[in-house]
Parts: sequence; C-alpha cells; structure tokens
Amino acid sequence: MTQPASATLEGASAKGLPARVAGVLLSPRDTYIAVAAHPRVLGVLVVVILIMATASYALLSSELGQRIVLDQQVRGMESFGVTVTDEMYRRLESRIAAAKYTGGLFQAVFVPLLTAAIAGLLTGVFSMLMGGTGTFKQVWAIVAHASVIIAVQQVFTTALTRARGQLASANLGVFVPMLDETSFVVRFLSAIDLFVVWWAVSLAIGLGVLYRRRTAGIASALVALYVLIAFVVAVFRSGS
Repeated sequence: MTQPASATLEGASAKGLPARVAGVLLSPRDTYIAVAAHPRVLGVLVVVILIMATASYALLSSELGQRIVLDQQVRGMESFGVTVTDEMYRRLESRIAAAKYTGGLFQAVFVPLLTAAIAGLLTGVFSMLMGGTGTFKQVWAIVAHASVIIAVQQVFTTALTRARGQLASANLGVFVPMLDETSFVVRFLSAIDLFVVWWAVSLAIGLGVLYRRRTAGIASALVALYVLIAFVVAVFRSGS
C-alpha cells in the first residue's frame, strides 16, 4: 500500500522560479519534490510560453523559415491524402506570414489549456481510480514544469532548422537515413521524438514523487502510450 504523498513532501523547502526551471533539466527529482510541496503554475507557464513564442518568431521572421514551415505543412497534408490546391496553398502562405505574430497568442491560450487537460486526466487516473492523494493543483504544477522540456525542444529544433535550411527534429527517423522516407518504418520512427520521451520520463519522476510510486512503472506506461500513438499515426499515414 502506498503512503500518502504528504509523508514524502513534509519539510520540503520552496524553490524560486529560476531554480525550478533549471532543476527540471538538471535535478528533476529534487525539483519535483519542491513543486509538489509548494505547487505553483503561473510563473513556469509564462516562462514556457515566452520561450516557445520567441523560438517561433525566430523561425518565422525570415522568408527561409516561412518557406520551410510551409513546405512541411504541405508535405504533411499530402501524406494524409489531402490534395493541396492553389487556393489552399495561398491561404497557408498568408497564415504562415502572420504566424510570427499570432503564434505567441496561440501558445498563450493553448499551453495552459493543454497542461490543465493533461493534469486533469492524470489526476483522474492516479487520484480517483488508483486512490492517490495528490490534488489537481499539484499535478498541474508538475505537468507545467515538465513542459520546460518541450520549450527546450522548440529552441533546439528552431536552431537546427535555421542551421540546416530545412525543418529538423530529434525524432528516431534520423537514425535510418538509408530507408525510403515513405516506408512504414521511417514514418513510425519519425513520429517518435526524443524530447517527448524525455518529457514523459520527467513527468513520470514528478508523478512518482507525488504519488509515492516507482518512476520506472509510470515512465514505461507513458512512453508505451506515446509509442502506440506513433504506431497508429504511422499506420494511418501509410494507408492514406
């Protein structure tokens, strides 16, 4: 039987925002103990949104960046069987040109909603179905802090994209350059991003701290779910 989360968190000292942001990357367990004991959401979400919005602006502020993103969107639509007409292409162009300004506004709305939705789902699973004592506020704080990794992902991919002159990511597809990019294996591996795997493991550490459960079990479940989603996406794209 698991012990109440409060048994682990009693006496944990609070950390400042810079220490929490850095701690997610460098010392996640200690950081998540502090986050669960003193759950705060607003500050870290502002940091994540600012980083992501800045990365988006840096990419889309140049014609090269706009072209790269536009080409990727067109290829993505076509891979799902969508025929991109001239009119659709012109609409995409106009949206991409404005995205450097609207992207930050979109992220300011989307990131809090998405983290809250994930936190609500996880709270339902761990607190309601599995009998844990963590609160929604604690879980939301953990999910929000784990999002620092997604912000780092945006910076990494933006820098690599600008350096290479083509859209880049840290997916497993880069390890099989000898295979046809339209093959199922490449599509499956390309749907698995290493930063998302890192995010899932980091999130598992936070949930393990809060609910007094083994990190390995939670991480395995989260990564397995992510891989399953990637497999379904690859199947759908291969059959379209």
